Amino acid sequence: MKGFIRANKGFLLFLLLFGVFRTAVADWNPIPSSSMRPNLLEGDVVFVNRLAYNVKVPLTDVVVARTGEPLRGDVVTFTSPHDGTRLIKRVMALPGDRIEMRNERLVINGVESQYSLQEMVQEPSPAGPMDALRMDEIVDGRRHRIQVLPQRAVARDFGPVTVPADAFVMLGDNRDNSADSRYIGFVPRHLLIGRAERILVSADYQGNWLPRPARFGMSLR
Repeated sequence: MKGFIRANKGFLLFLLLFGVFRTAVADWNPIPSSSMRPNLLEGDVVFVNRLAYNVKVPLTDVVVARTGEPLRGDVVTFTSPHDGTRLIKRVMALPGDRIEMRNERLVINGVESQYSLQEMVQEPSPAGPMDALRMDEIVDGRRHRIQVLPQRAVARDFGPVTVPADAFVMLGDNRDNSADSRYIGFVPRHLLIGRAERILVSADYQGNWLPRPARFGMSLR
């Protein structure tokens, strides 16, 4: 073993540094589900800036220093407080906010978000294609696209609730097909992993595995 280490110490050092880099500085995150459609597709791989909010001890959730504050509308990766899995969602409510949803419409601190229908598409599902409405949602002046599935029997109301200190409400852009804060609760700040900033590469892994070059380098901000 000692001989192997001596013979490969350069490569082993590289692996160690690469591991530290991925767990403390920057990372990439494959998108395995449809919870962020239409903005993120299954098969996208996103670049995650792990230093956007915190400096952590590598391989832990121990925060050494804060480097920035999440903004409403940021797309972030985080560890689920429910079962420890890694998730990617959009920050929709900040500490101290009072948030509620009424028939899919968000009301934050008494101000109703604005919505405008952009298109209707057919989305695949285990039961067959279903109608999907894609709308622009404007919250605090920030615009992003969301999707709702009127045919699905889901809860479309919650709250009002007040977000505790150092916690956030995370929602998926595919509002009727996302295990987000409506189900897993508030997300504590120390469980944030980083801010997803752009799509690195993308391929249709559910179809023909062909790359989707138009999505390469696409910004998420």
